Formats: sequence, C-alpha cells, structure tokens
Amino acid sequence: MNRPTPTLAVLLAAALALGALGGCTGDLEELQQWTELKRREVKPNVAKLEAPKAFEPEPYTGAQAVDPFSAQKLAVALRQEARQLNPLLASELNRRKEPLEAYPLDNMTMVGSYTRGGRPHALLRVDSLLYQVKIGDYLGQNYGRITQIGETELTLREVVQDAVGEWTERISTLQLQEKAR
Repeated sequence: MNRPTPTLAVLLAAALALGALGGCTGDLEELQQWTELKRREVKPNVAKLEAPKAFEPEPYTGAQAVDPFSAQKLAVALRQEARQLNPLLASELNRRKEPLEAYPLDNMTMVGSYTRGGRPHALLRVDSLLYQVKIGDYLGQNYGRITQIGETELTLREVVQDAVGEWTERISTLQLQEKAR
C-alpha cells in the first residue's frame, strides 16, 4: 500500500508545536518553585475542637400511663360523646350487639317471608347461611333495626352519620330476591 507522504505544511506545524512545548519547560520549573514557596509561607490555622458533651438520657415516665390507642378507651369515649350529642346513638351503644350486625346490608339477601303466631318473619341469606328475623331485630353495620316485614321486602331504620358528622336516621329496605333460573 502506498502511504501518502506528509506535506510540508504538516511537518511545519509539528515542528512549531514541539518548539512551543520545549519553551514551556522553563516556566514549569518557575511555577513549581513558586508553589513550594507559598506552601512554606502558609501556616494552617485549625481551631481546637471542644470535647463532646456528656449524654444524659431522660427517664421515660409514660409506661404506666393509659395507652392512647386502646380500643377500650376509644369505646368509652364514643359512648360519652354519643350520650352528650345524640340520644339516638346513645341507646344503640348501650345494648348488646346481635350476630347479623357483623355483616353489611350488601351481603344480605332476603329469600322469603312467613307468618308465625300472627307475627311476620323474614328469611335472610348471609354467607350461604339462612337466618330468621322478626320486627325489632337488629342487622347491618349501621345500627339497623327492622321496623316492618312485608311479603316482598323488609324495612329497617338505620342510624348513620351524615356528611357534616351529625347522627341521623335513614330508612333502608331489603327486597325479596328471586332465584335466577
């Protein structure tokens, strides 16, 4: 292969670059001497560090206090608040809960109704189990109490909080569900 020969301009540029570098060596020695002189002149001034303060831990005295997140304390506070604010809720908190109050109304299905001893009853399906209910029984998670049982629907009164936080009554119904074919 033929290599192109360097032209005169390239050779001249290389020679000038080498000459310029050669002229800098004197400046480099002078710069090193100046830096060394300045290093000797400067004396470091470091302030003495203070000894660290001794840590004295504070004794914790809250271990014997009442737990602020206690469920019992919260229940007591809710009862007191309910008595002061609304008699509707106060009566609901003072009674024993019934088994169907553990389920939301959405999980309940009315599957039938009948009359026994002149009193209407309804059959509710909750989690594939059947329950018999009558007027006055409680169900749902909003303190719902059955007020009326008809052939095709069950009516209940619930005590709920509105958007403002006030306790109010609400009427809800469960309709008879026909079996899908």
